[in-house]
Amino acid sequence: MSKQPYTPVAPEGLQDINFLDANLQNCPYHAYQLLRDDAPVWKDPVTGFYVITRFEDLRRILLDTEQFRNNMAGGQGGSRDRLDAERAKRMQQLYRDNGWLPAPTLAGRDDPNHKQMRAMFNEAFRPKKINAMDPFVRDTAYKLIDAFVDDGRCDWVKQYAVPLPLIVIGQQMGVPEQDIWQIKAWTDAWVQRLGMMQTEEEERWSVEQEIEAQHYFQPIFERLRRTPDDTLLSEMVNRVIPEWGRPLNDNELHAEMMADTFVGGSETTTNAIGYGMKLLIENPEVWNTLKADPDRYLKTFCEEVVRLEGPVQGLFRIAGCDINLHGVTIPKGAMINIRYAAANRDEREFDCPADLDLERSKPGRHLGYGSGIHHCLGAPLARRELYWAFRALLDRVDTLRFADGANDFSVAPNFSLRAMQELHIEFDPLPVSRRIDPTKVDAESGATELGDENG
Repeated sequence: MSKQPYTPVAPEGLQDINFLDANLQNCPYHAYQLLRDDAPVWKDPVTGFYVITRFEDLRRILLDTEQFRNNMAGGQGGSRDRLDAERAKRMQQLYRDNGWLPAPTLAGRDDPNHKQMRAMFNEAFRPKKINAMDPFVRDTAYKLIDAFVDDGRCDWVKQYAVPLPLIVIGQQMGVPEQDIWQIKAWTDAWVQRLGMMQTEEEERWSVEQEIEAQHYFQPIFERLRRTPDDTLLSEMVNRVIPEWGRPLNDNELHAEMMADTFVGGSETTTNAIGYGMKLLIENPEVWNTLKADPDRYLKTFCEEVVRLEGPVQGLFRIAGCDINLHGVTIPKGAMINIRYAAANRDEREFDCPADLDLERSKPGRHLGYGSGIHHCLGAPLARRELYWAFRALLDRVDTLRFADGANDFSVAPNFSLRAMQELHIEFDPLPVSRRIDPTKVDAESGATELGDENG
């Protein structure tokens, strides 16, 4: 049966905006425009969150860690907790009874606690280690695409966008490649819970899936404590944080495994690779330009994908005091939803913001990887993965198209993330005689970063 593409929802007024509506999530950009123009600080009547959508406002929030806090402990709890506090308590008890209650993640901490914990990750993600990963990322990208390129068709998400970053983060963490699909199932369940759109029964299932993952990783933690190795996971398990006088405990490790390593280290890059393909097919002139000069344009293309179709649509801060912004008072303790994807299409900051522009000045000046002290630790690795994902595509494929009638382009329901679950494409592979040997492709070409241009 042929799938029908969704019809974008264009709200006529603020009263029509509901970010928990799956139909609106399929194309939220009309709503973002309305909010940027008419209500740059908008109290969502459904969630009670204060939604911020303009670029300069988000940049200020990300750089001001005194007024806009990350630590939600001791207050009214996190975003899910505030929607139903009693249900949140039941989920927490489920963790305590059957697994480990996740501690606050790195992203959920403020300085000095955040700085102390991040120092450990900075060591693990230092440039020398990331540079050393580049040939592995490159070879993995070519290996994956060579497995299906002669078929002339694929599910781009399942066969390429999902496994590439998962295999890479699995390599860093020392997880066997044959286990990545099981880990993907666990992270999918975690992401669904993050999205705040589950029934209580569905949320219970997600928690049970995470607890199952905890019991997979716990013996690994214990083995690495006895016998450390050179993996990132061993570093996380054993490195003592000087100010704490100890390494991470089990509750902290389990939180990091889901949020900051396997979800943060794979899910968002998967989504960017997926939408990058969609944008290429929708913009054939961009494909032709990339084919003609990938060394000049490919890095900019990767930045534009993240800006235009942000894998992370928005995250949260807590008001550290009463804040007045655009005439709206945000009370101390209120939950603030910073909408990265809206800010990244703000015409006050970007010329023709809805266009994919390979000549865009300062292409790294977007908020897709955050900014300030909470700037994404994995951004350098994510940029490499995006670069090699599309460089391998350019080196193996001549023309691209959507598989006729096979896609509806709908996104998985989620308040915070944007992800297609499938993308069926067809293509004309290059003749074998014109395919580049990946070992002859300069691994250093993907290593120069555009970097965070937001301070």
